[in-house]
Amino acid sequence: MVGYDPEARCVSTVEAAAAGSASGLVTRVLVSPLDVLKIRFQLQIEQLSSRNPAAKYHGILQAVQRIFREEGLTAFWKGHVPAQFLSIGFGAVQFMAFESLTELVHNVTSFKARDSFVHLVCGGLAACTATVAVHPVDTLRTRFAAQGEPKIYPNLRHAVVIMYQTEGPRTFYRASIKNLVCGSCAGVVSKSLTYPLDVVKKRLQVGGFEHARAAFGQVRTYGGFLDCMRQIMREEGPGGFFKGLSPSLLKAAFSSGLIFFWYELFCGLLCALKSPDSMKRKEG
Repeated sequence: MVGYDPEARCVSTVEAAAAGSASGLVTRVLVSPLDVLKIRFQLQIEQLSSRNPAAKYHGILQAVQRIFREEGLTAFWKGHVPAQFLSIGFGAVQFMAFESLTELVHNVTSFKARDSFVHLVCGGLAACTATVAVHPVDTLRTRFAAQGEPKIYPNLRHAVVIMYQTEGPRTFYRASIKNLVCGSCAGVVSKSLTYPLDVVKKRLQVGGFEHARAAFGQVRTYGGFLDCMRQIMREEGPGGFFKGLSPSLLKAAFSSGLIFFWYELFCGLLCALKSPDSMKRKEG
């Protein structure tokens, strides 16, 4: 079902986008707590260890208990509205681009749309396209997930207006073009290898938001991509670039399987609704 198949074509590009959006929406609801944990870990300057009394978070279970105790159950879905926009938009663009690219390859080259190599290349390009398209929403999601209590941004509209007025339009692309391209291409290489770039991206995305992080421990101001990397290496060591990797890998494992499961399911439902039997039942 995933990818262009001329012999079993029952879903249009627009329907693929709709199915991708729906699969992103459902998957985001299920994996949001892991995403919040990952972002909290990535932004913590102190070492993630129980041996460090200044560290707010030590590990997954301790962080879950502390967030639940201090902020309540809904904290695990902080930033969920912009995250849903991110997932819905990402899913729509990714699967629409993937279906279109595999169809293009099938029609203009000698490669078959179902080849693994075609899926690898088209999947990477589709992920790049989707990441660039939804990056401003990713910045908003990071800000909401990073803030504690009391909240600096009470809602999405307020966040957009305040960020635009105080930091300018470039704040929505604070991670710089180089980092954005590197992060966008994460779909075609190992997540573990690109993870340090994601940590740097998250640190840059909360620049100008330091006052909301005071309750979480130390805060830092970074002058850009290279300055952020230098400060992390100098103050936190190589391990600083992999903070939050455990919940990130758990999230990736769950979300990768779930998003394709739901995509296949929604595409199957669309095909079933368009089948002759379904049409006859409607006419009857």
